[in-house]
Amino acid sequence: MQIFIDGNPVEAQIGESLLSIVRRLGLDSSDLGKRPLAADLGGEVFTLNYVPWRTQDKLPASVGYRERRGIRRSKGRIKLIRYGEHRGERIYERTLLFIFCLAVRELFPQAHIQMKYAIGAGIYITLEKETPLTKDEVSALRQKCRQIVAADYVLERKRLDIDEAIAFFEKDHQQDKVRLLNYRQFTFFDVYQVKDYVDYFYGEMAPSTGYASVLDLKFQAPGVLLLRPSSQDVNKPSTHEKSPRFAAVFEESDRWGQLMRCASVADLNDMVESGSVRELIRVNEALHEKRFAEIAEQIVKRNARAILLAGPSSSGKTTSANRLCIQLRVLGKTPLLFSLDDYYKDRSLVEPEPDGTFDYEHIKMIDVERFNEDLSALLRGEVVTPPAFDFSTGKSLPGHRTIRLDENTPLVIEGLHALNPQMLTPEIDRKDVFKLYVSALTTLNLDDHNRIPTSDVRLLRRLVRDYLTRGASVERTLDMWDSVQRGAQRWIFPYQESADAIFNSALVYELAVLKKHIFPLLQSVDPGSACYDQVRSIIKFLNYVQDAPVEDEIPPTSILREFIGGNTFYRKG
Repeated sequence: MQIFIDGNPVEAQIGESLLSIVRRLGLDSSDLGKRPLAADLGGEVFTLNYVPWRTQDKLPASVGYRERRGIRRSKGRIKLIRYGEHRGERIYERTLLFIFCLAVRELFPQAHIQMKYAIGAGIYITLEKETPLTKDEVSALRQKCRQIVAADYVLERKRLDIDEAIAFFEKDHQQDKVRLLNYRQFTFFDVYQVKDYVDYFYGEMAPSTGYASVLDLKFQAPGVLLLRPSSQDVNKPSTHEKSPRFAAVFEESDRWGQLMRCASVADLNDMVESGSVRELIRVNEALHEKRFAEIAEQIVKRNARAILLAGPSSSGKTTSANRLCIQLRVLGKTPLLFSLDDYYKDRSLVEPEPDGTFDYEHIKMIDVERFNEDLSALLRGEVVTPPAFDFSTGKSLPGHRTIRLDENTPLVIEGLHALNPQMLTPEIDRKDVFKLYVSALTTLNLDDHNRIPTSDVRLLRRLVRDYLTRGASVERTLDMWDSVQRGAQRWIFPYQESADAIFNSALVYELAVLKKHIFPLLQSVDPGSACYDQVRSIIKFLNYVQDAPVEDEIPPTSILREFIGGNTFYRKG
């Protein structure tokens, strides 16, 4: 029975796993960058422990085997997934988290684990136990993790009846999973098991614990940072660089979650069911407004004349800029909004990429020299007529708006590269500048062991907005998303800690609202689509979220309105 793995033809034996076949082909490697972690069969991710043809006792002896659905869908053509791609990194992270939880279970059986959030190259985790976590205990955990990796335990996947799964997690005191599974819409639930430890991380994992050998733990009271592979050398764990401003924002978000009594999807679902989600919306929006007011007061106290505002895609930068302007007006200022998009260079003046396309995330697309000339002139009190850019034609056009600053008129400048040091020449006095970073830094978790990555929330926002405002299909937005993320990694994230203030635009209730908009679009994607696995993953995640019909409660100036429509900042007259 012939199949093709990464284009290599091979005869697969009945009962033989993909992992065994990969090793026979010599495609396994000790190098994490080259080592297969899972497999793509027809757009769906499968563990390497998957058996393409397994024996079937009930079939006649003349048949004796059953070709499985994944093989039929893929027509026997299998693509290996490695760490270098997004899916591979998620698979590795899930495996790493399982190993960490197993290590905690063996050393501190009664400890309660909470995966909090990713910060830098690490995942911050807290352990609740009788005594506070110590540095020596973190060293013991590190050693135990390495022992589990060295033991190379097979990560055995099992399918449980949903009631059986709920009963098991109830007995295992994982009440967070019990609450979430009560909202599950399917009659089964898949788990992974090593020895007597059972858990699940909502997606495929590597075939065994030995695959997650690149890890480290760093004590960060009251919890621990689980460090993932380095982006420079994936065979070495990352070194942690402190990000005190970013950490403070996540801590604030945690406090907000406690204040609103909404730290997990189960909490949110309960509020949707009870109707108290409406109060949740009011409190969450009030907290946003309070934070905008605090930032405005910082700006006025600094007497900043130019506010540079940046953030990754779908963070709500435009709405944030407008709401900040309102708070500045409350304090007696008359701010002017200014967009770096107006300073895109005429496309004819920019060298295209080797494939003939343009990388709009690259700073070379911005006329930095012209921007600095105009900003310097404005800070000197001179009159400036900024350019305009027509994205439909790719041309820079003469501007029609003439502006001038006075002592009561700060300039709010919003754009992808606003925090990049290259945007400001040495001639501009840094005392005149206030830097603001905006991003959706959610700390809402699926359950105690499963965090929701912040980029996932931004992707949902963008899927909805692109469809509603640009007529873009789910496939088109997903096809661009990796490029958008690479741009953020290169041009935005390195400068986030340099901001004078960080605004967290995440709304704890937004998943319950976004689901209504995005679910029909996802369900319409054809199974043959190249992005079908990604779509399935989003659907599986959103299946745990209760839809909240509460759009009449969302203010017209809410960050969320930038994505679902009805934002009054876009109205004229």
